[in-house]
Amino acid sequence: MADEPLVLGIETSCDETGVGIVRGTTLLADAVASSVDTHARYGGVVPEIASRAHLEAMVPTIERALKEAGISARDLDGISVTAGPGLAGALLVGVSAAKAYAYALNKPLYGVNHLASHICVDQLEHGPLPEPTMALLVSGGHSSLLLAPDITNDVRPLGATIDDAAGEAFDKIARVLNLGFPGGPVIDRLAKEGDPKAIAFPRGLSGSRDPAYDFSFSGLKTSVARWIEAKRAAGEEVPVRDVAASFQEAVVDVLTRKAVRACKDEGVDHLMVGGGVAANSRLRALAEERCERAGIRLRVPRPGLCTDNGAMVAALGAEMVARGRPASDLELSADSSLPVTDTHVPGAHAHDHDHVHEISKDNLYS
Repeated sequence: MADEPLVLGIETSCDETGVGIVRGTTLLADAVASSVDTHARYGGVVPEIASRAHLEAMVPTIERALKEAGISARDLDGISVTAGPGLAGALLVGVSAAKAYAYALNKPLYGVNHLASHICVDQLEHGPLPEPTMALLVSGGHSSLLLAPDITNDVRPLGATIDDAAGEAFDKIARVLNLGFPGGPVIDRLAKEGDPKAIAFPRGLSGSRDPAYDFSFSGLKTSVARWIEAKRAAGEEVPVRDVAASFQEAVVDVLTRKAVRACKDEGVDHLMVGGGVAANSRLRALAEERCERAGIRLRVPRPGLCTDNGAMVAALGAEMVARGRPASDLELSADSSLPVTDTHVPGAHAHDHDHVHEISKDNLYS
């Protein structure tokens, strides 16, 4: 284990300041500072507020992770950071911090992809990823089916959302029902007390002529909102629990059905489910049920590793180091629309820190 790469990962793509430390595929620390309560007042994430929160939380969160892991910053073999996709301002905070630490510590820097990191984090719980890996990633900004023959340099998109992502739809329906933000956890909780068959909400892009692996939840969102409005206009009470259960079932039905189909079509005998919405209890249950029936092995990280966190970034960074992938330059910049096919952003030339002044390190890490 001592020979495995020790990597610190920084994640700031949205409203979570995540710092993780891993050695190989072993998680040593996972520190998170969230600004979700602040955003809840506005009914959604406010980019400028998220960026300022990252600035305030960055150094204390890194120090907390180092203390939790019981190591010094000088012990690290590398620094990894989410370079994209995500909110531009939020990403810039993380990238800038990672570059500063890499410069001062004279360590290699790895700018990695947020989505690929969500796949790689499963290694921390279930061991090395099979190759290829089929992944269903479901979050507030993404609903994607990805085939990953090599998580460090070969991730292939099979399908994605063409409008609202699943997590976004959860938030919007929660807003219509006056349930607050974020919407996913509260809808999941209420749905357990409701009837998923009470209301026949539509399943987007599930026809025989529709794209096999793409997702669409905009029509579902509109259908649910209009159903609720009609009830209120008629002076009737809205059965919130039944609405939550029926809406949730429509979402997870499409997600799991398409994911299992992709596994069969590609000849992959396992499915990894990740992203914030992977914490949803009904998605987990239905995925397990359908995978078992199809002879597919299901891999889902524990809920804390599904939401945005630094551990997933560190996991992918450690894999980059272990496989000898090229490091990023200190000129690394954030890319809010970084495609998933760019699993990391390699530098144009060899990483060279000979110019680092020792006084800089002494000032920061004495």
